[in-house]
Amino acid sequence: MPKIVYVLNGPNLNLLGTREPEIYGGATLADAEKLCRATAERYGLAVDFRQSNHEGEIIDWIHEAGAEKAAGLVINPAGYTHTSVAILDALLALAAPVVEVHVSNIHAREPFRRRSYVSQAARAVICGFGIDGYALAITGLATMIDARD
Repeated sequence: MPKIVYVLNGPNLNLLGTREPEIYGGATLADAEKLCRATAERYGLAVDFRQSNHEGEIIDWIHEAGAEKAAGLVINPAGYTHTSVAILDALLALAAPVVEVHVSNIHAREPFRRRSYVSQAARAVICGFGIDGYALAITGLATMIDARD
């Protein structure tokens, strides 16, 4: 049975591909999911890919990842990046490594986007590579998991 990597996506990412394509590009969340699955398969990993516009649901999924002994977690918290201490607390309780992903370069945008609560719980942060950042995150997690075995 392959190790599972949870890939969690926050609010408005369901609009990826149509919302502000000049910032986020034309790729959709379905494209990101397909990329995640293909990348994970190369490393013998399975992906549980989800998106929610609701903070509590994302927190419940982080708890589930811990209960299910997920090998790792990739999270694009979107707008919750800059606001959610609750998501940070849930991630800090997770034993598995966390990689934070952003489609755009949050450090080249508005000042409020440069602050990430989630980064405090992440082993790595990837931003500005479009949806390719998801593949980079899974590749990095695969390396982290192998290093821990």
